[in-house]
Amino acid sequence: MRSPRLLLPALCLLLPSSLLAADDKPRTAEQLAASARKSVVMILAAGRTGKPEGVGTGFVVGDGLIATNMHVIGEARAITVQTSDGKRHEATTVHATDRGADLAVIRIDLKALPALELGNSDDVKQGREVVSLGNPRGLEYSVAHGVVSARRDIDGRAMIELRMPVEPGNSGGPLLDTNGRVQGVVTLKSAVTDNLGYAMPINALKPLLDKPNPIPMARWLTIGALDADEWTTLGGARWRQRAGRILVEGLGSGFGGRSLCLSKSAPPKGPFEATVTVRLDDESGAAGLVFHADGKDNHYGFYPSGGGLRFVRFEGPDVYSWHILKEMRSDAYRPGEWNTFKVRVEKDKLLMYCNGKLVHESDDKGLTEGKVGLATFRGTKVEFKNFQVADKVKTALVPAGLAERVAKSVKDIPTDALPKPDLVEKLIPDGDAGMAMLRERARLLEQQAVQLRILAREVHHQRTLKELARAVTGKEDDIDLLRAALLIARLDNEELDVEHYRKEVERMARETGAGLPRDADEAAKLAALNKALFQERGFHGSRGDYYHRSNSYLNEVIDDREGLPITLSVLYIEVAKRLGLKVVGVGFPGHFLVRHVPAKGEAKLIDVYEGGKEMTRDDADKRVGAQYDRPLQEEDLAATGTKAILVRMLQNLLGLAQRDEDMFGALRYLDAIVTITPEAGRERWMRALLRYNTRQREGAREDADWLVEHHPKGIDQKLVQELRERLNQEK
Repeated sequence: MRSPRLLLPALCLLLPSSLLAADDKPRTAEQLAASARKSVVMILAAGRTGKPEGVGTGFVVGDGLIATNMHVIGEARAITVQTSDGKRHEATTVHATDRGADLAVIRIDLKALPALELGNSDDVKQGREVVSLGNPRGLEYSVAHGVVSARRDIDGRAMIELRMPVEPGNSGGPLLDTNGRVQGVVTLKSAVTDNLGYAMPINALKPLLDKPNPIPMARWLTIGALDADEWTTLGGARWRQRAGRILVEGLGSGFGGRSLCLSKSAPPKGPFEATVTVRLDDESGAAGLVFHADGKDNHYGFYPSGGGLRFVRFEGPDVYSWHILKEMRSDAYRPGEWNTFKVRVEKDKLLMYCNGKLVHESDDKGLTEGKVGLATFRGTKVEFKNFQVADKVKTALVPAGLAERVAKSVKDIPTDALPKPDLVEKLIPDGDAGMAMLRERARLLEQQAVQLRILAREVHHQRTLKELARAVTGKEDDIDLLRAALLIARLDNEELDVEHYRKEVERMARETGAGLPRDADEAAKLAALNKALFQERGFHGSRGDYYHRSNSYLNEVIDDREGLPITLSVLYIEVAKRLGLKVVGVGFPGHFLVRHVPAKGEAKLIDVYEGGKEMTRDDADKRVGAQYDRPLQEEDLAATGTKAILVRMLQNLLGLAQRDEDMFGALRYLDAIVTITPEAGRERWMRALLRYNTRQREGAREDADWLVEHHPKGIDQKLVQELRERLNQEK
């Protein structure tokens, strides 16, 4: 994410651009503004009430196509475009998006607007005069004149630095050179100075126009939406789901900015428990569990508020019906972190827990039945995960003796939060020498904290490898490709919820199949699959930062609808399987494909990266000839086994780690490759060298011994022996 201290989104810059084709004759800012007026639009994104709330800028790039910033249109929001004549048009399609580049293209049903000519931003030099037009702070059609001050790398993206005023409302507008060509999309303003801003080079927009991923508004508005079969939201605010979490932002319409999200599942009739894990964006906010909710204004609430904990009863819409039953402070609560809250509802009492510790017991009987769910107050931005309601919710049990073992391992770490006065008095006479000793002790403890974090990462890594090993055990046809691919992504993301994404794929398949007749044949199912993934949901091949690791993480591909040929193919294979279609991976040279193998009829090659486009054998032959200067061979079209698909995904990640000189990342991926294919001699040799270079001598020796024992092809045994001798000398 961009640092909030250095950069601010230049929300919705409206930069008018020339209605006419650009020419080589320089024009004044006044001339540019006049000629571009009809090509620049105002973009209004709907708020929680459905009415336009955020205001931004866009510009015409084709028949009915408007370019802007991704952060201008938001996500799952209705979008309205206001043209220079004051008329408003609803967006019909989100034509293309690139979250990483913060770019988007939307479509409206109006083709009469002139498009601006796009320049070549690679040619933009320092000192070049530029003009931007927009809607700063909601003021319609404003012109700013300045120069390109530099080319900067901002959060890994090459951007154009501008010496000119950029204000909220300017985002999404065109940056014009004096010939009227668009050289950039204004995106950010500096938080340090008023006369400094940044634009995304226009060349980053061109791939979106060449290879769009259109999503109809009906589908766009459901992206990230809560499952309507599971949840009911009340009182406004914006509730959505992403990566297995429920997120909410915006002010609710109830008393205190209250908004509820209630589970449609009725709680058990007898004693029951409800639990959720919560993280507040700001500890001054409030959000947590509600229970005995009637679907209107009555409910109990148990949640963090202002750094403490609160138990309340609401019996109406105003302050007079709000009863704070208990305010408390507890050392069990960890400000700024994930905290788990649990309520146990019994016949005669209510028990409240924070992170496993009982913090309050109540015999209040003001409310006795109703739904269970979540609440946010005062517009608090918050994340929820692991919501459960059951007779007794499942909790992670601490194995006997674990606490004692951990305590013994870290026995030198002090547990007191603050020094005691008598200890301070005792150390004062030691003077400078005593201070030096204290600082040395602090340094050692800081080092130990670093080691404990490393230990936690290693425990996560080894645990994931063990799960991966179980996932790939057995026959190839029995391997759970989806689970294994998600575990690969979890190597780098400790919080990845594998089961959530499995359910999300199930949901995609269920929704895709819902519109099919019972007797639908395979051709109909395949057509429905392509329509659902590429037309309705907008999955597409990455066009911007192709080599970003996110494109290799299946969970992020599902979230962002963008990925590499192989990750998109894995998703395609898994959804197809749930529709009763046999689709296999094809390790085509340099570009992974899939093949639909029907029960009857001819198999079809499909390029998932290109939106499910069918590839003929002649197409494949031409592609191999163009790239490798040889004819197509049968092995080029052979089906790829499940393990080989997983290894290929890991090889992609390994290549990126090597490019970034990330030795520890490379080790993670090599560990996973060896877990899947223990006979992988080349990877074992690479791992042995990396382990040696990262001072993991025992692991390096283990790999060297294996290589000597098994003599894999392609490995120079002389070099292996030299490594073993070096390791033996360093014992």
